[in-house]
Amino acid sequence: MKKLLYIYIVTISFLSFSQKKEIDSLPTNIDEYVFVKPGDTLTVNLDEFSLIPKPKFKSRNDIRYYLWFRRKVFKAYPYAQMASERLDSLSVRIEKIESKSKRKRYIRMVQKYIEGEFTEQMKKMTTTEGRILIKLIHRQTGETAFDNIKVLRSGWKAFWYNTTANVFKLSLKTEYHPESVNEDFLIENILQTAFQNNKLKYQPTRLHFDFTKIILERKSEIDVEEYKLMFAKNAKKKKKKEKKS
Repeated sequence: MKKLLYIYIVTISFLSFSQKKEIDSLPTNIDEYVFVKPGDTLTVNLDEFSLIPKPKFKSRNDIRYYLWFRRKVFKAYPYAQMASERLDSLSVRIEKIESKSKRKRYIRMVQKYIEGEFTEQMKKMTTTEGRILIKLIHRQTGETAFDNIKVLRSGWKAFWYNTTANVFKLSLKTEYHPESVNEDFLIENILQTAFQNNKLKYQPTRLHFDFTKIILERKSEIDVEEYKLMFAKNAKKKKKKEKKS
């Protein structure tokens, strides 16, 4: 039953995605961030409380892309947090309900509540935010959407591949690996900094990684090249459309 609700939460997330433009404006307020010129050195010292050092950027322009991506993480994180909390709560309550019919009624009630509370917000998500959400759900629950779906004996599996994978080009097999995937490192850096500054509510991950070790190895360096390329690609498409019109 716990897995069924999990699938539902993720399902309403992606079925609600609109074709909202991926590229929004880049932030201009970057004064609070550290810009370290090429060749400069930055010593990263973490004490026993694992304080996260300020990110290290190659240029002032990189800071703007980082803040753009941070907005995406801040938008997706509450939904992943909600999924984890709802699943834990549901699991505890379901165990106390002996009647199968009452269990089904309770699950339907929770599903309606979640759909009514979150669907409208999720409609505003972009593909990048959806990808971040998939990764964060793995971070918060310890399981990918695909691993949950494959245990079900229903039409959900085929439905998911036809809609999510093909339409939105998002993989439900996507995992969260901040130790090896640059985007995941950026997400975790943003989360840990936000937890430290009380900008997001802390919720521990159910995955096993040592971010203190990871950030020391990365020397807190921020790589946003993939987002620069994405912006440039979308800018070219926009120009082509304008010429045609």
